[in-house]
Amino acid sequence: MGDIIRFLLETSFTILGAAFLARCWLYSMRFHPFNPFSQLIYRATDWLVKPLRSILPTSKHLDIASLVGAYIVALVYLLAIWMISMRAIMPLTVLMPALGAAAMTVCRWALNLIIWLTLIQAVLSWVNPMAPVMPVLRTLSAPLLEPIRRIMPNLGGIDLSPLVLLIMAQVAMMVVNQISFTLFGL
Repeated sequence: MGDIIRFLLETSFTILGAAFLARCWLYSMRFHPFNPFSQLIYRATDWLVKPLRSILPTSKHLDIASLVGAYIVALVYLLAIWMISMRAIMPLTVLMPALGAAAMTVCRWALNLIIWLTLIQAVLSWVNPMAPVMPVLRTLSAPLLEPIRRIMPNLGGIDLSPLVLLIMAQVAMMVVNQISFTLFGL
């Protein structure tokens, strides 16, 4: 039963954390707020971002409240997983490592978001390039793919930049996982 609860917690918290990170990304991209995708993200995260915005400043290109929201979600997730695994209330000695581990969790969620957006865009570009979600995916992935496209040689209509981005994100994920395991045993 514990494995099922951990799986459900991990899935729901990962989706929620990715929503906060997507909101931050949408803000930095100056994505239109009335887009249906934006509306979905805003509605899913307003419950925490709006109160945080009243105490945290928002810079020109960075939505700090959304990042802090993702961090809070990661911290609550780690504390919940720890309490389920240990079947006890967390002692204060575990709280400090959890604060650092929450930052690593947010990094993992950000890399997962990049991987999934890139995969979905790549598959849709082959299967249905005119899908209604393609402009959203292109807008979100363009800042990540364009620098790679400038470096990659032109292969006559074959764009390997998504593959390069996926490899880079996977390598970064391995590094983050190694740091997380070394520092926090997670």
